[in-house]
Amino acid sequence: MQQTYINLLNLAFEESLKHDSKVMLFGLGVGDVGAVFGSTANLQSKFGSERIFEIPLSENAVSGMALGLAMQGFRPVMMHQRADFSFTSAEQIINQIAKTSYMSGDAYKVPLVIRMIVGRGWGQGPTHAQSPHAIFSHVPGLQVVAPATPLDGYYLMKQSIASDNPVIFIEHRWLHQTMETFNQNERVPNFTDAKIMKSGTDLTLISLSYGVIECIKIAAVLSEFNLTTEVVNLRSIQPWDKRTVLESVGKTQKAVLLDTGHLEFGLTGEVSSTIYSELFGVLSNPILRFGLPMEPTPSSAALAIDHYPTIEKMLGEIKSHFGFKYDLRKAITVFHEKFPYKSKHKDQPDVGVVGPF
Repeated sequence: MQQTYINLLNLAFEESLKHDSKVMLFGLGVGDVGAVFGSTANLQSKFGSERIFEIPLSENAVSGMALGLAMQGFRPVMMHQRADFSFTSAEQIINQIAKTSYMSGDAYKVPLVIRMIVGRGWGQGPTHAQSPHAIFSHVPGLQVVAPATPLDGYYLMKQSIASDNPVIFIEHRWLHQTMETFNQNERVPNFTDAKIMKSGTDLTLISLSYGVIECIKIAAVLSEFNLTTEVVNLRSIQPWDKRTVLESVGKTQKAVLLDTGHLEFGLTGEVSSTIYSELFGVLSNPILRFGLPMEPTPSSAALAIDHYPTIEKMLGEIKSHFGFKYDLRKAITVFHEKFPYKSKHKDQPDVGVVGPF
């Protein structure tokens, strides 16, 4: 049965709440009619306002409360409707939540999930559209995950809640209405494993979160020109699955990295460094990297379109960088035919994205 990302995330919360009475959910919008984009819908009525509740506009203090709850054996999930709001809690997250287990000699576990939603489009602008996975991946003591599909959201959230360590759960807003077939009998992926979304031998595309959806579209276009592309969904950012990435790039000898965050001092630099260190003599071309420019995200829809790397531009750079012989104009036409944009504005998600992924 096809399920949306939001529906499966809601199911992950419900199953976790049923399984363990110590699980709690709180954040702005958790209990109101919007229910954090529908992800917490009906949970308060089922499990009560002591376990699912609203918080005041005091994220730093509430983060400290969440840490205290985790130290006492609860499994709290704190939610930020925009990842940017977590920055008000930076001291608690970086100095306290990340380090309590280490500083206590592991006397205290910190089973705490902090869900951060990354905005894009609708004029989100400089303070509502940041993806801070690289920032938090730099902090010892934090695990960082970033789902790319509805099934990723379901499994990664349940595994994050069950973990005894603090997990930063980076969730892209544009994933919410993507759909995928859900079968509870299928094999549960390991928490920190990357996933091969599509196999190929000519090129490896590596990304996280919504970037994986864009890589799948690029791969579909390139297949029309007899190029088979392998798409790697990282899923876990800290730690990241080096083995899967290196095996894929070792096979194709060509790598493209796409980040949903800024290009400089980010995820693509870390992954590239590892690939160069391990496969320097294997690569047929330098690694090609895409990400956001080192500037705040514009609020203007017209400016924001150029702020994000588009598939049309990436197809052009992939062609010239690797010397592929496909006709770029034809490739762009194929892209538009395969994936007709169903949203009214280009700064809003393509609601027509449906799995299998």
